[in-house]
Amino acid sequence: MSKKSAGETPLMQQYGRMKASYPDAILLFRVGDFYETFGSDAVTTARILGITLTRRNNGGSAMTELAGFPHHALDNYLPKLVRAGFRVAVCDQLEDPKQARTIVDRGVTEVVTPGVSYSDQVVDHRNNHWLAALCGVKDRYGLAFLDITTGEFMVAEEDLAHVLKLIDGHAPKELLLPKGAEAYLGSELAGRFHIHQLDDWIFTMDIARERLLRQFGTNSLKGFGIEELELGQLAAGAILHYLGETRHDRLAHVRKVGRIRPDDHLGLDRATIRNLELVDPVNEGAQSLLQSVDRCVSPMGSRMLRRWLLYPLLDVAAINERLDKVEALMEAPAVNESLGGLVKRIGDMERLAGKAAAGRVSPRELVHLREALLAAEEIRDLLDSAGGALAAMGGRLEPPMELARLIGDTIK
Repeated sequence: MSKKSAGETPLMQQYGRMKASYPDAILLFRVGDFYETFGSDAVTTARILGITLTRRNNGGSAMTELAGFPHHALDNYLPKLVRAGFRVAVCDQLEDPKQARTIVDRGVTEVVTPGVSYSDQVVDHRNNHWLAALCGVKDRYGLAFLDITTGEFMVAEEDLAHVLKLIDGHAPKELLLPKGAEAYLGSELAGRFHIHQLDDWIFTMDIARERLLRQFGTNSLKGFGIEELELGQLAAGAILHYLGETRHDRLAHVRKVGRIRPDDHLGLDRATIRNLELVDPVNEGAQSLLQSVDRCVSPMGSRMLRRWLLYPLLDVAAINERLDKVEALMEAPAVNESLGGLVKRIGDMERLAGKAAAGRVSPRELVHLREALLAAEEIRDLLDSAGGALAAMGGRLEPPMELARLIGDTIK
């Protein structure tokens, strides 16, 4: 926005205050039945969305660019801006315009970014939607990943070479760095990820630990195995701060944080992942290994298979444990076939639970969640009846059936 003019209308003065709080985001400003953008935001919005760009005098001496769309089209237009790599601040009317005595009270209710979104038009259901944070001291780096749609939260602390392999494998949609860090990491990360820089004070131990302990309701982080990973805690705390800053602080589904141990997996760098065509083909029209073998009936299975391909196990005992489970299913074809139908009924329970925790779930999705819980109960009973190793797997399933009954009694 240009400097405030003495002739600006109260509406534009209010817009200027909102925009000043989110200078690096496109501000969608609700005016009546429309979301409006102004100035450079309007130019960008019109170009990305293919909508009309106009110019109007909004009380100042100069003309201002203007572009907008109906409020009910937000779910169609917002994902296009985010997929183009922009941060978008949604500024809504916080009171009924008919009840307002002066200008309508407005406020930013959500900031949607490339790494923070629940939209089905932004999130790839067969791939994790990672938000990452990275910080370092000398030759050690702390790294954290969070998929807000599933609640998966992981931390690592390694040298730069290992950290870059982890970033390559996870391919985060957005990477948070301390201000100035891009100067010494630029050659490694420039142009590959959407990078957002945070103030240095956010990456401090007191703030990070307070946020992590409050999130998990604990007095220490020993139970998660990250107590000694101070740099990793800084990165994890920065992610939680960023979610609060973007109004995504309903995180009841983020119940734990795990430690990434590079020694447990074979580290694959970007060139290896690309040249072996593990997840993306090199040539147009070709197939990757993942595309060739992914016959998963649920998005959760596809995400897990992708992780298995990108992080091959090194521990022989862990490999044999996984193979024993596969063998047990192969030796029980009837159980295997029934499981396929039940897992398909479960669908993407992880992301349904994430939406419910964030207060973004629809009644139809809650009914689907009930169906998923009923299917999970049937899976447990099926595995129990099969005996042996399958019964051991079933014994770990404890679906909250009281929740299923509550949904069934409440929603028709």
